[in-house]
Amino acid sequence: MKTNLIELEAQLAQLAPATGLTLLVELFPGKVCFSTSLGQEDQVITQLIASQNLPIQIFSLDTGRLFPETLNLLARTEAKYKTKIQVYYPERSSVEALVNTIGINGFYESVENRKSCCFVRKVEPLQRALAGNEIWVTGLRAEQSANRSEMKWLEWDESNQIWKYNPLLDWSFDEVLTYLETHKIPYNPLHDKGFVSIGCAPCTRAISSGEDARAGRWWWEDSKKECGLHSSRQ
Repeated sequence: MKTNLIELEAQLAQLAPATGLTLLVELFPGKVCFSTSLGQEDQVITQLIASQNLPIQIFSLDTGRLFPETLNLLARTEAKYKTKIQVYYPERSSVEALVNTIGINGFYESVENRKSCCFVRKVEPLQRALAGNEIWVTGLRAEQSANRSEMKWLEWDESNQIWKYNPLLDWSFDEVLTYLETHKIPYNPLHDKGFVSIGCAPCTRAISSGEDARAGRWWWEDSKKECGLHSSRQ
């Protein structure tokens, strides 16, 4: 099966995102899911799924530290596309233990603390969301950061034991913006204020002209700017 999926990756590389999603739904009925952080790329994919009425479970992770604008966008998106986005939350006991150990904002103190926070608030809920699925659709693009530049359209995620499909892999940022405008897709108003990559509020800032798109994430540390969701790309 793994060999066949490697061959499938070459096929997906030649297909438009909408066609690729349709093919995977046919090949893996009931086993395809999509994780959205409500970013611009993810909003494109949500529209692709909704416009074709594809049976793909859409889910999002509410870390408990998101911007109000992000939560409002989730509601607006559900209303526009008349669809339900399944929301996963971190385990209460794990959050309490984390905060009581490192402090409410202890993630600023070290990379280790920050990754512990990301694990509790993002990685563990993601693992629950992915359970039982075979294909995980993401909005990752190759040009987003150097450590994402070697991704493939379909690749094996060892940490989560699932195949990951990146339908917008070769899209430019301008292509994303054009698609949003053309299809009148709702997006986070923070994008208009210099926030390109939006995560938790304490860990995200606006970027200046010329800065890397991921510069606004965990800006106080020198790391590869990943939270552990896409662990093969850390």
